[in-house]
Amino acid sequence: MAPVSLNSSWRAVSKKKKRSNNNDEERMSSSGEATGSDSSEYRGWLLKWTNYIKGYRQRWFVLSDGLLSYYRSQAEMAHTCRGTINLAGASLESEDSCNFVISNGGAQVFHLRARSEVDRQRWITALELAKDRANKMRERVDDEEDFVVSPETTATALRQKLDHLNTCQNLVNQHGLALQQAISQIEDSAKLKSLMKDPVIAHLIKKSAEFRVASSSMIKACSTFVTYAAHHEKEWQMAREQRERLEETVESLARQHMSLEKAMTKSKRNLSDIKQDRPPGEGVVGIFDSDEEDEDFYDAMDNSEANNGNVAAVAAAPKVEPPTAVAPLDTGKSTLSTRTTSRKRRLRIPDKPNDKANLWNIMKNCIGKELSKIPMPVNFNEPISFLQRLTEDMEYGDLLTRAAECATVEESLTYLSAIAVSSYATTSCRTSKPFNPLLGETFEYDRTDDMGWRSFAEQVSHHPPVSALHVEHDNWIYYQDFSMTSKFRGKYLQVFPIGTTHFIVKSTGHHYTWNKVCTTVHNIIVGKLWVDQSGEILVKEHKTGASARVKFHPYSYFSRETPRRVTGSVLSPDGSPKFELQGTWDSSMSCAEVLSSEGDNWDTAEHQTRWVKNTPLEDSDKIYNFTAMAVTLNEPDEEVAPTDARRRPDQRLMEEQKFPAANNMKLTLEEAQRTRRRAREAKIAAEGPSAKYVPKWFAKRECEITGEEIWRFTDEYWQCKQSQTWDRCPSLYMDDEQEEDAT
Repeated sequence: MAPVSLNSSWRAVSKKKKRSNNNDEERMSSSGEATGSDSSEYRGWLLKWTNYIKGYRQRWFVLSDGLLSYYRSQAEMAHTCRGTINLAGASLESEDSCNFVISNGGAQVFHLRARSEVDRQRWITALELAKDRANKMRERVDDEEDFVVSPETTATALRQKLDHLNTCQNLVNQHGLALQQAISQIEDSAKLKSLMKDPVIAHLIKKSAEFRVASSSMIKACSTFVTYAAHHEKEWQMAREQRERLEETVESLARQHMSLEKAMTKSKRNLSDIKQDRPPGEGVVGIFDSDEEDEDFYDAMDNSEANNGNVAAVAAAPKVEPPTAVAPLDTGKSTLSTRTTSRKRRLRIPDKPNDKANLWNIMKNCIGKELSKIPMPVNFNEPISFLQRLTEDMEYGDLLTRAAECATVEESLTYLSAIAVSSYATTSCRTSKPFNPLLGETFEYDRTDDMGWRSFAEQVSHHPPVSALHVEHDNWIYYQDFSMTSKFRGKYLQVFPIGTTHFIVKSTGHHYTWNKVCTTVHNIIVGKLWVDQSGEILVKEHKTGASARVKFHPYSYFSRETPRRVTGSVLSPDGSPKFELQGTWDSSMSCAEVLSSEGDNWDTAEHQTRWVKNTPLEDSDKIYNFTAMAVTLNEPDEEVAPTDARRRPDQRLMEEQKFPAANNMKLTLEEAQRTRRRAREAKIAAEGPSAKYVPKWFAKRECEITGEEIWRFTDEYWQCKQSQTWDRCPSLYMDDEQEEDAT
């Protein structure tokens, strides 16, 4: 809680702490100091306001690249940042001779105190300079967003400059020699020799000689540079060609490696069946069953196999990795691995058409139409709703069960960090957009029989769009609200998620929360789409105060680091490191226990795998790069609510490759939603706020932990499903006759 008036509140609240705070100021080893040749980095001790109980506390502040970060100590700089504020657009305000405030518009406010007026002025000066540089850098980036220079263009420009330099060098050489000859002739003149005694003439001759020597050196250096540049241009060209050949070779090796992995996976499964002395698939009950009699199925591995380094997999078809497969786990035994499924689930969806959407044809067909009636074609979608895509966060839900079974909170945080990272695994290859849910649309996904949990999601708001998800298990509850803001920069689109994910362990009462990171979609207009993640996830247990931080490192073309890298640490309630985290958000995550730590040096045990991405389905690129779990999300189910996403006719038509009919149906559903919204707005104008839309299965409540308003499940849906009572459900879709007329 920030103070209303720092001076008066500080005197009123902290009289008893005055002596200790004075000691804190005395312990501040030095004032801020600049580092680096350009003085762009500034660091030092400051007192930061924490709350009315603790008052000001000493923190180590680092100002670098327009960001002001702070740590409890200098040793923390290697692994734990306590907070960061971006100075671009921030405001600085001095309160008195030692106190000053930094704010970025209300989201973050730092109330700081320097040890002296001189120290405060040094910090203010450094912060103002850093703020100015950050604002100029942001303006420069905005100006350069639409200007892209290719390597070929740069090489051509350099070659032209080199030719121009060569021409200038020839001219300097030619005129320089002529000038030297003219000076020599003047020196040899008999008349001039008689004037050599004149000081002015003598000085002129001296300077002429110096100029002759300098021009000769310049001509020689210019000639050497032209020769050197021409020589290295050939080397650069050869290096570019070698790099292109190397990229082609690496790509070919990657394809061969993937083929070998698939063949090895199939061989291992066949070998497992031979060892068990039974034909493939005999007596197996798995998650994914088929009506075909000649399908092969395999049992899940037991824990002894998992501990030996094999990935624990539930029954799957050949070359199909089931969605509950997780990495080798070192503790506990999953209660889900012994469950058997009583429902057959599909293994695949129809392949998507090979023809690609033509943007210009789509724009041509929009000519003459009303702007509000131009929908986004389904060609850019994948045949699932965003509610179903949100449910995909539970693909590795077995990690939540493992987290609930851990003996310590710190160990649980390693599994929760892994599942927070795993939710981004499919974004590396899936760039298509899911269908936007209609207001009131729902999606249930009951996997109690084989995974031990069931989930329910509802679109609770349309402006702004908000989706609510609730998942329940015998020993834990998982829920989240999801909304987002986006920023289009011409070349890329940034998506900033809004909302908090909650996880509660029923047996212990431990309550964990974490956030999501920024997603960036590159090459929106031209080129192949690719997705990157950046930011930091904070996983916190609110009962004990233990936490984990996971940093997503943004991709850089010039960096030698592993792409899509994530690093982090698990901290105990007192802030000491307990586990080191590392991995990549598209493949795996591991942790290592910290045996001892001294400053930035950590002595850790051997890393243990917490999560490994499931093997992709065979020819998954033909089915929108869906995983085994994603394939089952839109499987028809006659017992779900009338508002369930499985019943969306436009989504179903797209899955069946009826794209023209899907586009027409999508336009009809969106127009019907606009009609309902206009009617609701008219009703609100007549009857007041009581006529606003109210979600059917979620209610807004205040979180007792974070204090924010969240959407909580009312636990009424499953009772209504059992009795098949759907009176409260709105009419979102169409009956068979209406659907036939619309298509």
